[in-house]
Parts: sequence; structure tokens; C-alpha cells
Amino acid sequence: MESRRTRAGPVQAIGIILRSIGVTLAISIPTVLEVYRGSYRREDGDRRLRWWSQRLLSYVDLRFRVVNPHCVEIPHGRPCILMSNHSSLYDIPLLFVTLPGSIRMLTKKELFRVPIWGRGLAAGEFVAIDRKNREQAIRDLTAARDKMASGIVLWLAPEGTRSRDGRLGTFKKGGFMLALETGATIIPIGIRGSRGVLPAKTLRFELGCTAEVHLGRPIDASTYGPPTRDALMSNVERQICELSGEVAAAVGC
Repeated sequence: MESRRTRAGPVQAIGIILRSIGVTLAISIPTVLEVYRGSYRREDGDRRLRWWSQRLLSYVDLRFRVVNPHCVEIPHGRPCILMSNHSSLYDIPLLFVTLPGSIRMLTKKELFRVPIWGRGLAAGEFVAIDRKNREQAIRDLTAARDKMASGIVLWLAPEGTRSRDGRLGTFKKGGFMLALETGATIIPIGIRGSRGVLPAKTLRFELGCTAEVHLGRPIDASTYGPPTRDALMSNVERQICELSGEVAAAVGC
């Protein structure tokens, strides 16, 4: 897939930011109101998230394709966790656009404190996790388990945060404990090309980039147990390393 990349000028970058804020408010406000009125439906949340994602990707002219050599499908009727590398803010809309199902993100609690947007995340069934309080984090993972039992497909970055340099960091244990407790299917995912759109800690938008979402072989966590948790983590890490193209640079690969 060919792409012609250009750097957005200052005025264009401001426009991208303002429009992105606008569409985020456009899905957050009605979702919060619907939850308040008791009329929220999950399928409406799914539709809004995909519309929001499509708009965000269009603002930066981000093209994408899905690489799925194993013909992976999101399983129905059993818990499923998507695990991927995470080096760009645009990884989130990419996954919502390219994958089916009621996907929600396990994300840091600080985002839920952002005015309006944070309320929208909670109303839209996203799951917060407190990384600074172990006891609260355990309760948060219990809430995530309940969401999965109700049909939510959970996406998380096993590194625990967005990579600043594009390389995989050390994987955290929480998501794997959740997978073991629920007997979930883990789908490893490698995202390539999204980091160039907006490097961390900058406002330098690169337009016309091409991203690839590579799906790996699903892993049945029910075939593992607490004593073999490290083997499960290694299996997922190896696949994400290969799928993201970061084999040489990644930690532990």
C-alpha cells in the first residue's frame, strides 16, 4: 500500500487537535446522558466508538490494513483479551476500526479524571486500573472480569503504558493473571507504522502514514495455570515482538 507522507503545519495541527476534541465530546456527552437516563445500549457505544475512530484516522489520513494469516476471529461466548504493543495514541482507534466486537480498553485511572471525556469512558464501559495502589488494582481487575463475563472484549497493552521510543518494554503481570482467572483466549497483536503519525511528547503530525495490524495465533490461557504464568507471558511476548517487527529491539525477545 503506497502512501505519500507530509508534515502537518502548525495551523493544520491545531485543526486536527480541535476536531479530535470535538468528536470525542460528540460521543462522550450522549453516552453519559444515556447512562444517567438508563437508556444506554452497548451496541450504541460500539457504533459511536467506530465512528469516532474513523474520524480520528481520517483527520491524519492514516491508511491501514489487517494482516491475518491465521484467519483469527474474535471468539463468541468466552472471555477474550486482545494484547498488543502500544507506541501511538492512534493504536486505539486503529483497533476499534479493524476488529469486530464490543472492544473496550483497560486503561490508567488518571484518564477517568479528565472532564467530560473521563465520564464518557466510565459510561462507555471502559475499565480503569490504579497502577499505584495494589489493592485497588486487584479490585479493578475484578471489575474487568465482570465486564468480560458480560461480553466485553478487553484490550490492554501488557507493557502497562504507551512506549516512548516504540520499543517493547517489560510486560506487567496483571493482564496475565486476569487471563488465567477467566480462562480467556488471548489474541496477540502487533501494530506497525502508527508511531510515525504523532511521536510521543510532540505535536508533529505526519499525514498519509500507513499502519498494519498483525494478528497472531490465539492462545488459550485455560491451558496454563499460576505456576506456568511466566511461560504464558513469554509466549505472548514472543508473538508480539515478531508481529510488531521489534524482535531485535524488544526487551526479553
